[in-house]
Amino acid sequence: MNIPENLFYTKEHEWAKIEGDEALFGITDYAQSQLSDLVYLNLPEVGTQVKQFEPYGAVEAVKAASDIYAPLSGQIIAVNEAVKGDPGIVNRDPYGEGWLVRVKLSNPGEKANLMTGSEYSAYLATLEH
Repeated sequence: MNIPENLFYTKEHEWAKIEGDEALFGITDYAQSQLSDLVYLNLPEVGTQVKQFEPYGAVEAVKAASDIYAPLSGQIIAVNEAVKGDPGIVNRDPYGEGWLVRVKLSNPGEKANLMTGSEYSAYLATLEH
């Protein structure tokens, strides 16, 4: 399981890559592997306000559909149009080309509520049993 240490994670299997007062959001390698082949992403429009741990979109896969939760609060400033056209990018590269949205953070201190890579790895280990 690929869990980059430079990202922050939620218990709902989203990640945030914080870059100053902005962050990229996506779903984790674990999430995409559990969902299997992604067939549709419902992502919000640029300008949408998102709130930490609340749903901001949805993903549909061959096996299931699931809400996507915001790791941090802020305003969406970019949406990855490529993954909307080809959701399989998220399966192939969940931490790179498979990012979902870029957000201007309204409360960067919320990162204290997220897990580090090693904490997320330990959390996943509890799910396997």
